[in-house]
Amino acid sequence: MTEATRAGFIALIGEPNAGKSTLLNRMVGAKVSIVTHKVQTTRARIRGVAMEGQAQLVFVDTPGLFRPRRRLDRAMVAAAWSGASDADIVVLLVEAHRGITEGVGAILDGLAERTSGAPVVLAINKIDRVKSDVLLGLTKELNDRFAFEETFMISAEKGHGVDALRQWLAGKVPEGPWLYPEDQLADAPMRQIAAEITREKLTLRLHQELPYQMTVETENWEEQKDGSARIEQLIYVIRDGHKGIVLGAKGETIKAVGKAAREELVEFLGRKVHLFLQVKVRPGWLEESERYSEMGLDFKDGNE
Repeated sequence: MTEATRAGFIALIGEPNAGKSTLLNRMVGAKVSIVTHKVQTTRARIRGVAMEGQAQLVFVDTPGLFRPRRRLDRAMVAAAWSGASDADIVVLLVEAHRGITEGVGAILDGLAERTSGAPVVLAINKIDRVKSDVLLGLTKELNDRFAFEETFMISAEKGHGVDALRQWLAGKVPEGPWLYPEDQLADAPMRQIAAEITREKLTLRLHQELPYQMTVETENWEEQKDGSARIEQLIYVIRDGHKGIVLGAKGETIKAVGKAAREELVEFLGRKVHLFLQVKVRPGWLEESERYSEMGLDFKDGNE
């Protein structure tokens, strides 16, 4: 008798920089979500799909939970909690070396009412940064604060403990047909993933100057006769001075960003890519509903 198929949605939640995107990429085995050292870089809820035996695990990578200040922040936090409330299983990531910060405390306080009764598991990440007695103390303290179904010690970056977590999740998701074709990695449209890749390169390059003041949109995508893709993207900034920063002296910055993004797109798509980047000043992009839709966020969630 063949084993029944299983499938379910798993929300990864935690503070910004807790390692959610790194864990998602490790689970899926491919780079689907943006990984940078700048906090709050995940905006859209890109889902990664991982196969484990007969189980299909669909990961919802939520924006980090933090105290929102602006419309974009509020929309991101709403998206994170909504991802948690819609999921079959919720995984809370906590950084071992940071422990129960104010932010983690706030998430623990909101978990019970926001997860609709779904099982919540704890993944203590970056375990290589602390001694075992600290880990044991943190595990006890966290489990005293919330009744986690299970606790895993992991290093998303190095891969420690990730297989055990994936196998446990595979046994817990509901029985039922798979939700996506077996070979599909992410359910975000390719145009969105391409924009995210370029935005990652910009963030890495300009994290000191312009962390969240810019966004990228894939304006045009043409399949060429030779099998390559021609991709045109717009980088929106909110003021003139930012445009100069993105371009860099003699256009060096944008050239370097374009090269890095193109190389990653080639690797991701497995074919040749022609990438064209243009910078536009749009003072109000943070208040335009279309920009939010492109990032998979709800503009209305940003209302006060």
